[in-house]
Amino acid sequence: MNIRTIKSALSLGESEQVEFVPSCRSIKTISKMVAAFLNTRGGVIVCGVDETGKIIGVENVEVTAVKLERQLQESVSPCSLIEISVRDIANKTVVVLEIPAGNDMPYVCQNKFFFHENDKIVEVDSATIRDILQQKAVKPIRWERRFSTADVTNDIDLKELAFAVKSIEGSRGFRFTDTENIDAVLNDLSLGKYGRLTQGGDVLFGKYPAKRMPQIRVRAACFSEDKASDEYRDMQTYEGSLFPVLEQVFDFIVRNTPTKAKFSGKRLERKDEPLYPVQAVREGLVNAFAHRDYSDFSGGIAVHIYPNRLEIWNSGPLPEGITPATLAYGHLSILRNPDIAHVLYLRGRMEKIGRGSLLILRLCREVGLPEPQWESDTYRGVTLTFFAATGIKSGPSRDQVGTKSGLSSEQLELLRFFTGEHSIGELMVAVGRSNRTKFREQYLNPLLQGGYVEMTDPERPTSSRQRYRLAEKGRGIY
Repeated sequence: MNIRTIKSALSLGESEQVEFVPSCRSIKTISKMVAAFLNTRGGVIVCGVDETGKIIGVENVEVTAVKLERQLQESVSPCSLIEISVRDIANKTVVVLEIPAGNDMPYVCQNKFFFHENDKIVEVDSATIRDILQQKAVKPIRWERRFSTADVTNDIDLKELAFAVKSIEGSRGFRFTDTENIDAVLNDLSLGKYGRLTQGGDVLFGKYPAKRMPQIRVRAACFSEDKASDEYRDMQTYEGSLFPVLEQVFDFIVRNTPTKAKFSGKRLERKDEPLYPVQAVREGLVNAFAHRDYSDFSGGIAVHIYPNRLEIWNSGPLPEGITPATLAYGHLSILRNPDIAHVLYLRGRMEKIGRGSLLILRLCREVGLPEPQWESDTYRGVTLTFFAATGIKSGPSRDQVGTKSGLSSEQLELLRFFTGEHSIGELMVAVGRSNRTKFREQYLNPLLQGGYVEMTDPERPTSSRQRYRLAEKGRGIY
C-alpha cells in the first residue's frame, strides 16, 4: 500500500506532515518527532508502518498505546495535548499520534530542541534557541495562562476538582505528582502556579467564575418559529465551572429537540429517534467550549433551537489556516485554549482533536440528514448549524419525558441500548465506562431505584451471573 493510500485511509489531509515508524518501541525516536512537530506546525506519527508504506501493525496495541502516552508525558516538556488513537488498516492495527502546533515553545526532548524541517527531524542550533526564547519573552501570555483574581483557598469547587482528579488519574497514561495536594494538581494540569489559579483553571474549576469573567456564561433558547423572534418555548442562562455547564446545556438541547418518527417496513410500528445524532451534537458542543475565544468580553456561547435547525455559536473565528471548507476533510487542530482542551481530552470529552468535524459529518450522513454547515467570521465567531430532515414530530420527545422524570442524558443513553438481558460489563462498554463503582453510582443504581431497570436475579444482587433488563417503566420511555 502506498503512502498516499495510507493517508487517505486514515483520513489524513494531503498537506499534513506525516512520519512513519515501524513500531512503538523506539520511544527516543518518537519523542524527538513529537517535540519537533510541537515546535513547528504540528504533524502526525503513524506507528506500525515503515517508510515504504509496508503495514507491519502493532502487537498488544491497547496496552502499548497507554504505555506510549505515559512515556511521552515523561520525556517531552512542557506537557502538551497529543491524541493517541488505535486504527485498523488493511487488517492490521496501527497507533496514530496527532500532534497540534504547540503554544508553549520551545519543547524539549532529552534536554535538546528539535524542529521538523524539509521532512526531516533536525536539532536546533543555539542561535535559533536564543531567537525562540527572545520571541517568547515579548509575546503576550495567552488568556488562559494569565492569573485569575480567584482565591485558591475559597474560590475553587473542590468537589468538582476531586471528581476530575479521580477521572483523570491513569487516564491516557496521565499521572499526578500528588493527588492530595491542590497546588500540585493544578500545576500538573498547567492551571496554577505559585499558589495562584490561572484563568483557564478558573473556567474549569472555579465556584462562581462568571463573577470574575461574565463572558463565560452560556445562553440557550428554544424558539417556536423557524426564525428568531420573541416567541420562545424555553430560555436559560448557564454559569459555573465548565463541565457541569457543558452537561446542563447538552440536557437543554436534548429536552427541547423534537423527535422524528420512523416506521418499520415489515411492521406498522413507529420508533421515535432524536432529530439530530446525539454524539454529533455533543461533539459540536464540546468544540464550542474548547475553541471559543474566552478573552472576548462581549463573547460567549449561544445555543438556538428552531423547529428545523439547531445552531451552536461560539465567539472567536476559526484559527488561521482553517476554513469551513477544510473542516470537511479533517485537519490538525490549532488550539486556542490548549490547557482547557487538554483537560477536556483527559476526561474523555474531546476524542478527536481537529477531526471532530469529520465525525459530525459522518453521523449526520448515516441518518440521512443534510450536511451540517460551519460559518466563520472574524467579528461574529463560529456557528455550527444542524439541519433537520422532513417528517418532524412536534411536541415533547421521548428524551423530554425521560428528563422530566429526573433522568440524565447519559442514563437515557443507557436505556436506549437495552435489547434484552445484559451483564454489567456489556452495559459499561455500551456507554464507554471502565470504572465499575462510578458506573453503578451514576448509571445503574439510579435506573434500578427509579424502576426503569430490573435484575434477572434480585435475590442475589451481587451474583456474578446477574443480568439486567428493562422494567415496564423503562419500556415506557424506549
